[in-house]
Amino acid sequence: MSDIILETRGLTKRYGGVHALEDANFTLRRGEHIAVVGDNGAGKSTFVRQITAVEQRTAGEVFFDGQAVNFAGPLEARESGIETVFQNLALADDLDVPSNLYLGREIIKFNLGPFSILDRKAMRVATQKALDTTAVRIPNLSNPIRNMSGGQRQCVAIARAAAFASKLIIMDEPTAALGVQETGQVENIIRGLKARGVPLILISHNLRQVFDLVDRIVVFRRGRIVASLRREETDGNDIVSYITGVKGGEGARA
Repeated sequence: MSDIILETRGLTKRYGGVHALEDANFTLRRGEHIAVVGDNGAGKSTFVRQITAVEQRTAGEVFFDGQAVNFAGPLEARESGIETVFQNLALADDLDVPSNLYLGREIIKFNLGPFSILDRKAMRVATQKALDTTAVRIPNLSNPIRNMSGGQRQCVAIARAAAFASKLIIMDEPTAALGVQETGQVENIIRGLKARGVPLILISHNLRQVFDLVDRIVVFRRGRIVASLRREETDGNDIVSYITGVKGGEGARA
């Protein structure tokens, strides 16, 4: 079995005449944590949207777990083992924590078609187990999501991804709107995923966070990958030079 869990070859996305992503060659190995960095509009989120089929790519190939894939949409990507935490979190504000964790994959107690009965007890127990595994503390699981702090909401979204991701987790700026304590909690979850061998793609502007958490740093600039560097072989100044265009050519294989 190959040690590569995800690979893109020539991945390209154009919106009319705008080249948002151009010829992105990228590899992620099993258990590896990679940071994707770059300025606003560099192509980072566009890259993730092509992998997870939020959008359909213009050109290029995606290989996941040894197979060429062409997901029809995010649900198909999720069913294949890719869990994504987007900036908007995709949580249902009026539902409690177990209902959010199991949204779209509810545990059924009695299958009666449209009148099926959910096994709420089983979902609650499994939710608590998922929170314990990721060290997320939510005092009241029955509390609707809308009543929670930004940090708690973010941790619920990450715990959901961590609970169900069998092969890959992608996080898009998971701590951008969080305070110091909440950011530390999310970073501890990411360290726990590393210890469990779950591969991760982390989009982040926080270079301190990047150097603390990942194995490799991939830099996007103007829709292209311009660098792929081992964390221990680079530093913040080097990365900033690639982000700003002081270093880097037309792109390098990642």
